[in-house]
Amino acid sequence: MSNVSDVNSSIPEVAQRLLWYQFEACAEAPHWFLLYYGVKVLNLVAGVPLNALVMWQILRKKSEGSTSDIFIFNLSVLDAYFGLMTPVDLANRLYFNDDHIWYSVRFAYGLKDTTPLFLTCICLDRYVAVVHPILFTGTRDTGIRIGVSMVVWGLILAYSLTKCILGVMSVNEVFSGLILSAFSIMVFCNLSIIWVLRKSVAGKEVMNPVKRKAFKMVMTVLAIIIGNYLPPVALMPFASTYSFITFRCKISLAVFSIMDLSCTVEPLLYISKMDQSAFCSCLKSPSKKPINVSV
Repeated sequence: MSNVSDVNSSIPEVAQRLLWYQFEACAEAPHWFLLYYGVKVLNLVAGVPLNALVMWQILRKKSEGSTSDIFIFNLSVLDAYFGLMTPVDLANRLYFNDDHIWYSVRFAYGLKDTTPLFLTCICLDRYVAVVHPILFTGTRDTGIRIGVSMVVWGLILAYSLTKCILGVMSVNEVFSGLILSAFSIMVFCNLSIIWVLRKSVAGKEVMNPVKRKAFKMVMTVLAIIIGNYLPPVALMPFASTYSFITFRCKISLAVFSIMDLSCTVEPLLYISKMDQSAFCSCLKSPSKKPINVSV
């Protein structure tokens, strides 16, 4: 036994750190940390390339894109940056424990916390387009959306810097209010769009193919929004009522794991509705134009 203890004592403290080493009490529930960092690795491996592809496609067809593409591009930038910070987070948590690196990690977490702001912009843009088409016609100007994006970036940076400098708990109540407000607006917008699309086919046997496609897409988006953001809306406002272990070692990790999945799910959804020919001209469907054959 003495030999074992001598060997263990000779191992540097750095090498013995685990993912939950900051909270020793969390050692009794390690699986939640494994889930959380498993999602982060997934975002690094799959989410970053997918978001890069989305950004490339938007830049490639910027003259033909939808009015929401500006918001989608900014959302992809945030998600890609958050995914790229995974190696930094893991390295600092497992080996370095450097205070300066923790600042950058908290800043990245702050950026991810506020991504629902751009999601809300996307939902509002589509809501106005479907529910208030006349108003939308007068507000299609790209400059308006650039201005809105700049305001959103100002809010995002203010929140992220506060979290970075003052710590996680300094913005806990702000995060709860932000996620609740964003969730309510997004659900309202998507339900309104669904109602308008359903109303437009009242008394008809079949829905127009374009509207049917839009209806299915909105239903999918609504399901993703509810799946990703209902848990934090339902659980985070009551953070003060949970015990330390329950909140920091279980609930917060489960909630943020689900939220962080959006880094991969959202670009995947965007790519799934793109034409295959956008990736390669060889995927274009064959021309259906009649061929004149002269004899």
